[in-house]
Amino acid sequence: MTHELLTIGRISVDIYPNDIGVDLEDVTSFGKYLGGSPSNVAVAVARHGRRTAVISRTGDDAFGRYLHRELRKFKVDDSYVTAVKEWPTAVTFCAIKPPEDFPLYFYGRFPTAPDLQIKAEELDLNAIRDAGIFWSTVTGLCQEPSRTAHIKAHEARSRTGLKPGQYTILDLDYRPMFWASEADAREQVAKILPHVTVAIGNDKECAVAVGEGTPDEQADRLLAAGVEIAVVKLGPEGVMAKTRTERVVSAPVPVETVNGLGAGDSFGGAFCHGMLSGWPLAQVLDFANAAGALVASRLSCADAMPTPEEVTGLLAERGRLVPGTYATEGATL
Repeated sequence: MTHELLTIGRISVDIYPNDIGVDLEDVTSFGKYLGGSPSNVAVAVARHGRRTAVISRTGDDAFGRYLHRELRKFKVDDSYVTAVKEWPTAVTFCAIKPPEDFPLYFYGRFPTAPDLQIKAEELDLNAIRDAGIFWSTVTGLCQEPSRTAHIKAHEARSRTGLKPGQYTILDLDYRPMFWASEADAREQVAKILPHVTVAIGNDKECAVAVGEGTPDEQADRLLAAGVEIAVVKLGPEGVMAKTRTERVVSAPVPVETVNGLGAGDSFGGAFCHGMLSGWPLAQVLDFANAAGALVASRLSCADAMPTPEEVTGLLAERGRLVPGTYATEGATL
């Protein structure tokens, strides 16, 4: 089976408090969920009815078995997720203090984690080449053997060899605790960008990848590196996407934020669905924006990923264009 989306990288157990608005030391009960950005994106795309899979590793333990069960529950192919005996499955705690404070606490990632033990020789390169979208993150480049595995995967999927409708997406996902310096991260990103057709990141992540500047300057640098679509998140001003011939901006979809941690992964999954559907870029951005807003209004990440009907319902409710219909006015240029 050819996967419509194949992701590689982080997987973990997310431990989220049931107590909202308090510091972690004051939380009295928690819930556990599947987590890890590439895994959440695979779940998000599966929610849109797509065939998805994850390349990753867990510990050989109860939490690892839980993650396999959750992937299968969400209809994500877990056949490329294997166990590591030496390291326990990573766990991530967070405090939930809306509207903007969601600190993360990583456990079982130092000095390494199972999902950083993905090995190049274990990759199914044919599956990587054949996938509609191959999605990776900058975090997967932070240490060996994951770094070499990511590079080999991208080298096997030549940008010039992609068929129409195929995309290689890099989530610029920069987490400083996993890197010695921003310069180190930038050096590794430079090895991957020549193989990438779409890069997605916020201002800080784009700055780490290609240097400080305005959103347009950062997008232009990503395009100069060979990327075909540069997506720069603008925070409260929405999100911009730029190609060599087009620039579109999608205004934010306001919601009451409960937990902002999964919004980016929901955005990414909806973006993939829109690209696979062949929608115009402006409609892809609006759809992804609405999908991110829906998850921000919910407690969990993977479990909160919306269906297409929920996303289009929110767009219609807010008077925004629903993909597949025709706009009476052009996108913001």
